[in-house]
Amino acid sequence: MINYRVEGLDQLLAQMKVAGILPTDSVQKTSYGNFVHLMDPEGNKIELWEPNDVGYAKMGSITTK
Repeated sequence: MINYRVEGLDQLLAQMKVAGILPTDSVQKTSYGNFVHLMDPEGNKIELWEPNDVGYAKMGSITTK
């Protein structure tokens, strides 16, 4: 799978829809960002990730004892 970090995921998906490119699933919203998947013309799975930098930073500060 190829992963891309993007800004403005909703706007990007709208532009892709106009071009005939549709995701394979719905946008998954998590505390650390939003994700969606699509397939390229060669059948490779692509993940688009729009991070929530505050939530993502909190994940890095978690420690286990």
